[in-house]
Amino acid sequence: MNGRRGGTFDQSPERRALVAALLRERGLRAGEDQCIEPRRTDGPIPLSFGQQRLWFMDQLVPGSAFYTLAAAVPLHFAVDPAVLQRCLSEIVRRHEVLRTTFSVHDGQPVQVIHPPAPLPLPLPLHDLRALPASARTAAAAQLAAAEAQRPFDLRTGPLLRAHLVHLDETEYVFLLTAHHIVADGWSLQLFGRELGALYAAFAAGQPSPLPPLPLQYADVARWQRAQLTGPRLAAQLAYWRQQLAELPVLRLPTDHPRPAVPRFEGRARPLTLPAALVGR
Repeated sequence: MNGRRGGTFDQSPERRALVAALLRERGLRAGEDQCIEPRRTDGPIPLSFGQQRLWFMDQLVPGSAFYTLAAAVPLHFAVDPAVLQRCLSEIVRRHEVLRTTFSVHDGQPVQVIHPPAPLPLPLPLHDLRALPASARTAAAAQLAAAEAQRPFDLRTGPLLRAHLVHLDETEYVFLLTAHHIVADGWSLQLFGRELGALYAAFAAGQPSPLPPLPLQYADVARWQRAQLTGPRLAAQLAYWRQQLAELPVLRLPTDHPRPAVPRFEGRARPLTLPAALVGR
């Protein structure tokens, strides 16, 4: 679910020809190497370039929660935890990247896709109804903050976690956390849409309404790597080496010495803007 899908797939030859013609009008090319195909062979699966950056940062600062994505979604209805559990298991089954861990093969990081399996039962449920009503929201916020700060292990996984917080008879908060190496803001929106569609269907005793996926993220990663290899990669590297060859070293003063290893200890500084400026 990490990143947008690319390439062309599930299209008729006529539609592909039309897309190619439109691209040619704009000076773009739509060759066969621009199409993403499902992988048909086993073997080590490379990381996408975005995943490799995140994997490198995890090696540099292991145990950090800096690249954890966290969402707290209020739910204003009587949630059935068993149905929600089934929905989450189905989403993990559909999307290989959500059941992927990361290992090293011949000195290079690779994706390890695990077989589909239901999420561990039961779904963690935090019942806060015994607290005074005025204290429940603060307690839920503390749970969400603690979950967002809990790191992931890229080697062992899982890299997706879910919790359900029970505030009142028809008031819940759904906590979802994932490592950025398997998800991003765009794909979490997709996750939410699929979760809503599945819950409505499963709660009504109906099968999943979601169509099979034509591609998985590992297919995109493998295609992306194939695009930058051999002469194409060499030409691009040579271009940027030439562009950056004569640049001087930039040494900017900082307000205080920086540590050799980043600690990601950010701070916030409030800034008030005039209402007229904000309006413009």
